[in-house]
Amino acid sequence: KADYKAAWETWRAIIQRVAILLGEPFAAPHIERWCNGWQVRAHFFAYFKYHDWQDSAAILSVLLNRRRLTVSLDWHCYKADISPIALPQYNRWLDELDTERYAAYELWHGAESEYADYPTVADTPAKLENDEDFFCIGRHIEKDRLDGSDPAPWIAANIRALAPLYEACHGG
Repeated sequence: KADYKAAWETWRAIIQRVAILLGEPFAAPHIERWCNGWQVRAHFFAYFKYHDWQDSAAILSVLLNRRRLTVSLDWHCYKADISPIALPQYNRWLDELDTERYAAYELWHGAESEYADYPTVADTPAKLENDEDFFCIGRHIEKDRLDGSDPAPWIAANIRALAPLYEACHGG
């Protein structure tokens, strides 16, 4: 547990550096705690939102699991009850998706495993399966490719790249 907590402290420092790189209009990040009660979590997770949309269930998430580091636009189901936008509004980003600009980004259904392999935007049409379906879009770096380098600039750059789609969720 002590090693895991120390790794989480490093994670928190990375996310705080990302926040500094992003600046306005982003609010302070939400950084998930390292444990749930006495149980150690299976991944590290944080998310960013604009100041004006802090109650929104649309998030720009950062996830580090045993396989990879992921930056994505995501629907935070746990916040859906208080969100000023509903799932259909979140899905508006699909209408704004520039398939050339985001061709190398990966696209996956929200219910898919965080460890799954996902197709790129260039390789798959974004077709919702039902009214409760949603897509995430993002980029990944395999964990073994991080090699002690500072991922904060890469995370911030991909959050900025996804920001127009995040804004589309909110009608902006």
